Amino acid sequence: MRTVQLYLLALMTVLLSTTIHAEGAPEIPVKDMVTMVDLGADSCIPCKLMAPIIKKLEPEYKGRAAIVFIDVWKDPEQAQKYGLRVIPTQIFYGKSGKERYRHVGFMSEEEIKEQLDTLLAN
Repeated sequence: MRTVQLYLLALMTVLLSTTIHAEGAPEIPVKDMVTMVDLGADSCIPCKLMAPIIKKLEPEYKGRAAIVFIDVWKDPEQAQKYGLRVIPTQIFYGKSGKERYRHVGFMSEEEIKEQLDTLLAN
């Protein structure tokens, strides 16, 4: 009986996270917009260090660039989709939707702004 309960709980968790992702996640890259995707996890140390930077930059670039965080430990399919080997990984897309730059590891506010500003200028 306990095994069945654990199985059902795991199944419900997968279904719930899939539903949340499908309904809440924007299409990536965001159409006609410079997009930065930060792929990491809420419990990864470098990812935690980047979280306040991302929160600070979101309102600064609102309407000009989309900044999206994906927790690949909660949604492991995304790690495969983007071919990740290490987190955090940041992927930058130009307005055309083409990947323009990929960075692995912690990325400072200045580095992120430099990439976003370069893509916005093109």
